Amino acid sequence: MARSNSFNKKEIEKNKRQKKKEKLQRKEERKQQSPSSFEDMIAYVDANGVITDVPPETTKKEVIELEDIEISIPRQEFKEEKGDPTGRVDFFDETRGFGFIKEKNSVNKFFFHKSNAEEGIAEDNMVTFRLERGPKGMNAVDVKVIRD
Repeated sequence: MARSNSFNKKEIEKNKRQKKKEKLQRKEERKQQSPSSFEDMIAYVDANGVITDVPPETTKKEVIELEDIEISIPRQEFKEEKGDPTGRVDFFDETRGFGFIKEKNSVNKFFFHKSNAEEGIAEDNMVTFRLERGPKGMNAVDVKVIRD
């Protein structure tokens, strides 16, 4: 058994030497096949993001103004209608003193505080209001109940 182990060890060492020799040979081949100059190694990226070996044409360069770049969707500006907008009180919490008005003929909802509404306002009341920009968006102010 001792002989078979030594034979395996010799075989393993022989394989290691062979692999090392092949690796050095491949390294030498790569050195000889290397590009002849720095210019041969340069790659360019065209306008579509494709890598090419041809330099881009500077005459086709498109100038983009900084103001033309849009990063997000612009805020929706609310249209000024004739008179005050109307809506229905969708939610109102008397104890906490705030509520939301759903605008008539749209899906927009606006926050309001009881300090900006007349006394006796309740849910499902039809109201008129004005809009003011607040820290978190448009808020309804001067909320008045429409009396039939």
